[in-house]
Amino acid sequence: MKSVKDEVRQSPLKVGFILARSFTLSAFALFVDTLRLASDEVDKSGRILADWQVLGSTPHLITSSCGVQVAPTSDFIDPHEFHYIVVVGGLLNSDITIDSQTSNYLKKAAAQKVPLIGLCTGTFILARLGLMKAHQACVSWLHYQAYREQFPGHPVRSDRLFNLDRNRGSCAGGSTAADMAAFLVRRHISRDAERNALEVLQIERARSGLDIQPRKPLDIQCRDPRLKAVLITMERHTEDVVPTENLAASVGLSRRQLERLFMEEMKTSPGIVYKRIRMERARQMVLQTKAPLIEIALEVGFDSASHFARLFRRLYGQSPTELRRART
Repeated sequence: MKSVKDEVRQSPLKVGFILARSFTLSAFALFVDTLRLASDEVDKSGRILADWQVLGSTPHLITSSCGVQVAPTSDFIDPHEFHYIVVVGGLLNSDITIDSQTSNYLKKAAAQKVPLIGLCTGTFILARLGLMKAHQACVSWLHYQAYREQFPGHPVRSDRLFNLDRNRGSCAGGSTAADMAAFLVRRHISRDAERNALEVLQIERARSGLDIQPRKPLDIQCRDPRLKAVLITMERHTEDVVPTENLAASVGLSRRQLERLFMEEMKTSPGIVYKRIRMERARQMVLQTKAPLIEIALEVGFDSASHFARLFRRLYGQSPTELRRART
């Protein structure tokens, strides 16, 4: 393998980081360490092929969700200094996670067409600033409903690991931060640099933006990644039920092809699996909330509380009211 110092000299990949209050430390660390290890040989940490700064409106320490603090290394320099500006989000318990100066800086960067990436819940910050309306976001399955509720009409998916849509990127967070950083390294530096970073991080391979988030609704086992993506979509749409044709089209299949896949792997139809997922969501609501039955029925796509209650009894051996009473 060629030494990175033998590579054709090029302008380093430059990334600016903006850390929100209560940001996720692991996502930030994995992203920046992938850049660090790709920038120099083995583990020397020289900033040869990549460089980065933590940007801040003040020099004050920024506290992560786990309590570890990080100091900014630069003030808000010209956004054009960076190939990408990455916004690292964290806890969603506050609307005010960045100050007005930081908001204005991100809007300035967007106006100058500098690519912006939302890491973990950093995508919520970009959306709150009106910077994601025309761009598809990729968020964790854990945050999907919150994103849809806060930003109705914004395109979003929770089946993939990360996404780059023109001048906007988004990433589900966690270990996928390394996958997205590796993608940028491969694009701007080289495959050798990517491989060097991943080997030191003990990561066997970088997953692509087409890989599926590791989520198994109802612990349903399946091997085909297209089925995994469909199951996640079903879980995320229990109220506004997605027609089978649309589910199939979302993974590049016809309805008949999707039905055949379900029968091969699960020995049943997409409709039956979808109903199971919706009813399990209803069972959780019965046990965990005090919502009226009609509200629960509507939440999982039923217009009639009586129809919902009959199906519930057939599946679980007792009515929703009986189940709730038994747990009190």
